[in-house]
Amino acid sequence: MKKPSRSYEIALSAIACAFAAICLTVGSYVDTLLAAGYILATFALMLPLAKDFVWGGALAFVAASLLAFLFNIGGILKLVPFIMFLGIHPVLNFLQKKYVHKKPLHALAFLAKAAWFDGMLCFFWFVLAVPVFGVNELSFYPAIEKYIWYLIFFGGTAVFAAYDYMIFLCQRSMNAIVRRLRR
Repeated sequence: MKKPSRSYEIALSAIACAFAAICLTVGSYVDTLLAAGYILATFALMLPLAKDFVWGGALAFVAASLLAFLFNIGGILKLVPFIMFLGIHPVLNFLQKKYVHKKPLHALAFLAKAAWFDGMLCFFWFVLAVPVFGVNELSFYPAIEKYIWYLIFFGGTAVFAAYDYMIFLCQRSMNAIVRRLRR
């Protein structure tokens, strides 16, 4: 099997970038579609990775983040979780799957990614959610205020474990879809 050309890598990455930027932009304008925009943009960034284009996937993430930023400068704070973690996570999973072959190293990689995810949650909660978005004005805030560290670290790690597993499964699905492409 011959190696795909550079123009094929660029085209596949451009398609992934465009779809991810559209999903992020629509998600930041329509609040109810924000989580769906994150998930669809993450799934779109798996497209170049299905053909082993690591640089294409990384550059598609950077370009999609920049385009989404340019299309909605007023809603840039909604893109922070995607830019800090969710967008680059498929590339990290691809590199982990390709280069890490021992079980203890997989556990170490999982702990590092979970710590990064929890750090992103801490940043989002303490820097953006409370002071900027005014979460402290909501009725449930006093009930969770004293348990917020437990919720972030234990709940965040549990949610991340499920999310990480699902991203591995989504990458497998994307690989199956792209395998059907003739090139």
